[in-house]
Amino acid sequence: MKNRYGYIITCVLLIAALVGCGQKGGSAGQAPESREAKQLLQGIWSEEDTENIVFQMRGDSVYYPDSTSMPAYFRVYDDTLYIGSAARYHIEKHTEHLLWFKGADGELVKLVKDNGDAEKEVFEHNKAQILSLTDVLKKDTVVSYEGNRYHLYIAVNPTKYKVVRHTLNEDGLDVENVYYDNIIHLSIFQGTRQLFSRDFRKQQYQQRVPAQFFEQAVLNNMEYASTDAKGFHFNVSLCTPGAASCYLIEHIVSLDGQLTTELLEY
Repeated sequence: MKNRYGYIITCVLLIAALVGCGQKGGSAGQAPESREAKQLLQGIWSEEDTENIVFQMRGDSVYYPDSTSMPAYFRVYDDTLYIGSAARYHIEKHTEHLLWFKGADGELVKLVKDNGDAEKEVFEHNKAQILSLTDVLKKDTVVSYEGNRYHLYIAVNPTKYKVVRHTLNEDGLDVENVYYDNIIHLSIFQGTRQLFSRDFRKQQYQQRVPAQFFEQAVLNNMEYASTDAKGFHFNVSLCTPGAASCYLIEHIVSLDGQLTTELLEY
């Protein structure tokens, strides 16, 4: 009996040791992160031919010289450079002062390290910022229809809700640009009587546009279009910042204050 218990205890200890070794070595099928390569990447990297600054590696983060691209976390496994949550680049050549890798577009990116003070100033004075596409925008319109006078009030209000858009920069790197979304308010009055009042948010259009577009889009604007027997027609644009891609959605507010919505075009 003692031998049996001793055998069980030995097996348990052996399993625990194997699990501990697996945790130290990283997840199954993946080599541990290369700390040496990460240390060699520290510094400012420029294009080999043009000497244009591409990014700065500092600590665990990548910083870009333009003010719209947000810093991202980076790591190195084997011969692959990972930046952010999804981007990965195959490293072709890496020394203390040389870095070659394949960009997201398949082109070979050749960088050299330069730790000069002049280059450092680019990152000290050019901090990444979140962009708001508009200031508070207010529009008042007076409409006469069948002898009645109506006052239409639209307000496009920037918020602190962040929308992240992934783009490829000129060096073939996947970078994140972060924008502030908007909330749009619409009120309709007949004299002093309020017929309609509502806030419109991006989320209410989620089922009307493709999911991939929705994730990177902002509620851009609302414009008054016309008035007829159906009511007051307004066009709302849901757009991808920095790209010529928008969905146009029509809202119709009836003369008794009822709202209907229809997707117009892409």
